[in-house]
Amino acid sequence: MSLQVIGAGAARTGTMSLKSALESVGFGPCYHMHELIEHLDTDVPFWLRAGDRKKVNFDAFFQTYRAAIDFPVSIFYRELAARYPAAKVILTVRDPEKWFRSVTNTIRAPLTEPLPDHLREWGKMTRKIVVDGFFEGDLSDKEKAIACYERHNDEVKRTIPPERLLVYEVTQGWAPLCKFLNVPVPGVPFPKINTTAEFQERYSPRFRTGGS
Repeated sequence: MSLQVIGAGAARTGTMSLKSALESVGFGPCYHMHELIEHLDTDVPFWLRAGDRKKVNFDAFFQTYRAAIDFPVSIFYRELAARYPAAKVILTVRDPEKWFRSVTNTIRAPLTEPLPDHLREWGKMTRKIVVDGFFEGDLSDKEKAIACYERHNDEVKRTIPPERLLVYEVTQGWAPLCKFLNVPVPGVPFPKINTTAEFQERYSPRFRTGGS
């Protein structure tokens, strides 16, 4: 199995909802940061190697996945798009101000604050790839963070041919996504998953020192 969908969008742009949507229309399993956190022992070393620009085997790593989205995947969208030339690319976007507010209220703390022992290697990896690589070392400066976000999005649009790329807001629902993927529209509401409140309830305790 090779990747059929590559997510180029930053975290907190509806990627968890997109993961659920993709799996609902036949593009599952879909890799996401959620999977990484559930498989720390195997996945963190892989992404640390990728972050060090060492040779990694994407085929072996993604052998059971049809799609891959969210950080850290989206930071390697160029490499993945080149490796899987038949895969379609989805750039999830949202209003920059709302995006930064969501980042601040969810992922900023685990990316920048002390972590429990079992997450230290995860923290090393995310700080290398996400904090330094995507945010240029600083998640606290709003203007800088939004500039990094917009620069990434602009780069994706310049890099990926338009016929291969969907620039997508999850609030648009099924229609543009299903048209792009050439699949029928499901007869169920589009998923809305991992809101700020849900993230804080589900994940925040795991990232606190002393959490589990």
